[in-house]
Amino acid sequence: RCAGRVEVQHSGQWGTVCDDDWGLPDAAVVCRQLGCGTALAAPPGAWFGEGLGPIWLNGLRCRGTEERLALCRHRGWRPHVCAHEEDASAVCSGAQCAQVLPTHGSQGPVPMLTLASLPGGPTIRLVGAAGRCAGRLEIFHAGHWGTVCDDLWGLPDAEVVCRQLGCG
Repeated sequence: RCAGRVEVQHSGQWGTVCDDDWGLPDAAVVCRQLGCGTALAAPPGAWFGEGLGPIWLNGLRCRGTEERLALCRHRGWRPHVCAHEEDASAVCSGAQCAQVLPTHGSQGPVPMLTLASLPGGPTIRLVGAAGRCAGRLEIFHAGHWGTVCDDLWGLPDAEVVCRQLGCG
């Protein structure tokens, strides 16, 4: 399922969205923008784990009909006083998100979901490279992100990660 913590890129840096005023209409816009079906839930309280970096958006007030998250009312693009334990999440009806890339001259940043296999299950991500389908593997466990040792790591392991992230 396409689900995870909502993150947005602003000024070249990825950050999260605060769950203050977060609800199903906001998640609906994220799911639509990512080509991931309709919103099934908008879990509060860092349901898919706490993010890192700035909390770019707070007080989102989407109607649910907007085409892009950037068109929703909010308290401005800036770091907000909100703890990562309040990072917003979305659960969409799609099996995986479509590949949506920002284009030159696009109107506002494209959100992403840091994917998870099951609510409360291990969340994985790839970091340190261009795009979400390349980079160093990290896993979220016991409230923290950590790396994975490469001892006995091979192509079959990488294929599982790629499938779980919807990267082919």
